[in-house]
Amino acid sequence: MKKFIDEVYFTVKAGNGGKGVVSFERAKYKPKGRPDGGDGGRGGNVVLKVNPNLSELSHLIHLSEVSAEDGKPGGPNNKKGRDGNDVYIEVPPGCIIKDKDKNKIIGELINSGQELIVAYGGKGGHGNAFFKSPTNRAPYIAQPGKKGQIRNIIIELKLLADVGLIGAPNAGKSTLLKNLTDAHPKIADYPFTTLSPNLGIFYDDTGNHYSIADIPGLIEGASEGKGLGFQFLKHIERTIILALVVDVSEKNFEKRIESVLNEIKNYDPSLLNKKIIIVGNKIDLLDKICISSLQKKQFSYPVIYVSALKKINLDKLKEEFIQSIDKT
Repeated sequence: MKKFIDEVYFTVKAGNGGKGVVSFERAKYKPKGRPDGGDGGRGGNVVLKVNPNLSELSHLIHLSEVSAEDGKPGGPNNKKGRDGNDVYIEVPPGCIIKDKDKNKIIGELINSGQELIVAYGGKGGHGNAFFKSPTNRAPYIAQPGKKGQIRNIIIELKLLADVGLIGAPNAGKSTLLKNLTDAHPKIADYPFTTLSPNLGIFYDDTGNHYSIADIPGLIEGASEGKGLGFQFLKHIERTIILALVVDVSEKNFEKRIESVLNEIKNYDPSLLNKKIIIVGNKIDLLDKICISSLQKKQFSYPVIYVSALKKINLDKLKEEFIQSIDKT
């Protein structure tokens, strides 16, 4: 199975500026005319650009260094050197870019087509025409170009989604995603089927679309690095609402809810300030008496009982998602 890559790091080198030149106008009977040495061109920038068709960073895993083109030297007749070509690196929406050495955030890339310069090209040096003055009519001075910026950067992806599906392994999140959206996650009757986040889209009656991320199952201790959850907990940070999916056919499923919420709290307590909806899944495995008993239970969060497999109450769940998202 292809590994989900949500973090990469490599070196970016912007182009050096082109050097300015020393040159003098040449004309008949004027062995040395006025200075006309042009400036060098700017070095190319290294630019990150959002491609909405990308969903992870595997296309960048092989990179160790990315370099932009140097600016070209100036020329006679006040000719400016050509600027170096910028280099563009495509990334998915939802990336945070950090300076690895300074442990500092450079910027975030969220929207389609958004760009961020992560290494600036060096300025071109001035040619001798720039230095002409009333007191120095024939300067023999020209500047070298400035060096381009060099940085070691980290690109960290945090998925952008309206709804984050969270819960223990085998709670039915992948089936729920499949039957709510057009996504096709791998589904099987054993824990940890989902080894990387899956994304899907659903629509309201007017054609507005909403995104759902299925986050790999959380087990007790996930916030401390157990199981798969710790690697993907960061992906719920940018969801608008959290849908905690639980298998209500399990005995003591309330403890599952408590366990998942506790792992989120241990990772980042502020995440519990998000809108949380409990999705009681697999009611198709219960009889009417059990379902009636369930509906009398009281929880700290709104609960909707569904069967992802049999598609029971999924329209009601969609409507709850839409109303919750639109209110934020």
